[in-house]
Amino acid sequence: MILEKIKFVIDSILRWMLVFMMAVMTINVLWQVFSRFILQNPSSFTEELARYLLIWIGILGAGYVAGQKMHLAIDLLPSKLKGKRKFILENFIQLAILFFALTVMVIGGVRLVFITLHLEQISAALQIPLGYVYSVVPLSGAVIIFYSVYHLVKSINQLKQAQ
Repeated sequence: MILEKIKFVIDSILRWMLVFMMAVMTINVLWQVFSRFILQNPSSFTEELARYLLIWIGILGAGYVAGQKMHLAIDLLPSKLKGKRKFILENFIQLAILFFALTVMVIGGVRLVFITLHLEQISAALQIPLGYVYSVVPLSGAVIIFYSVYHLVKSINQLKQAQ
């Protein structure tokens, strides 16, 4: 199935992006500690870079775990349901995730990015447009939408095969 291949590619890209950003953040924080306590001259950009990397890791990580169905969930009800009721509940949850990702993350995120780029807001230490930092919100929203569609299609195909 083509969705399986696309999911594999997206999973791989996200996984390596997250690993890379974690490595950069670790090196960045180590440099901050070294420059502050050993050199007695703290680096001016490291705190801001760590903050922005943490934002990207957190939001992209949320997209990645949504694709793996490892996101935070209360599974008391789904674990007790069977058959058609479980199918309906799981698909309702995926539709709710899709709706949230579309309205809040993609539409709201694009508006946020557009406004901050239009107002030319610049970060204090790194001197980069804040719209670039905020662009992770619609990006992760698009990833979550893909994963929700993937899980819905997979669930429907499993139902068809079971019948």
